[in-house]
Amino acid sequence: MQTILIAGVSGAIGGSMARALLQRESEMRIIGLCRQRDKVARELASDPRVTLLDWDATSVEGSLSVALRGVLPVEEGLDSIIFAAGVLHGQGIQPEKRIEDLDPETLARVFQINATGFAQLLKALMPWLQHRRFKRVVAISAKVGSITDNRFGGWYAYRSSKAALNMLVKTLSVELSRRCKPVACVALHPGTTQSPLSEPFARSLAQLDVHTPAQTAANLLRVMDELDERMNGTFLSWDGSLLEW
Repeated sequence: MQTILIAGVSGAIGGSMARALLQRESEMRIIGLCRQRDKVARELASDPRVTLLDWDATSVEGSLSVALRGVLPVEEGLDSIIFAAGVLHGQGIQPEKRIEDLDPETLARVFQINATGFAQLLKALMPWLQHRRFKRVVAISAKVGSITDNRFGGWYAYRSSKAALNMLVKTLSVELSRRCKPVACVALHPGTTQSPLSEPFARSLAQLDVHTPAQTAANLLRVMDELDERMNGTFLSWDGSLLEW
């Protein structure tokens, strides 16, 4: 039986990936991390194969490893980790159009959720990755975090935090290949997805290929299924193509 941990299981992409995994595998265990349990889809929260743990991407405390030990012995290990937490806009947070719009406190918070949260999560989960089975570590990133691909500017906090996430993935992939092989640690661009994150920009996204959360989940899981050690340390799009850092 596979055990997969999804950080951000209450979100559109994280929740859809959890549902898709449970639908296709009867012998599947999902450990879902979330800040607000009441936002987790009812069918997930009530599924006996799902274990929910409280988690906040902005927290630096070490309570997660303690809570996880209570439900999953270290020796059983994790087969996959999916980091699906992220913020583009919210209370007091809006994508910047000009440098004058940049607020240092907002920048720090977006970095906490989109990048630092990933690093803290993997720091806590390292003991569960040191088994000898092949494992996948996937961070849901964004193409706008590509430095090479940035031709339009703007969105300073979101772009730079996703670029930082990409560097964390790349750096971690080097360490994991030494300490936790066999492994594939990758950043994944989900494509434009219908979700609360993209909703305020629906008009400007009208010309793009927009996927439903279920379609995005199917695309990302297809890419994950095809991962092997040769893909460790790469930045991939939802269709499996390589992206420039």
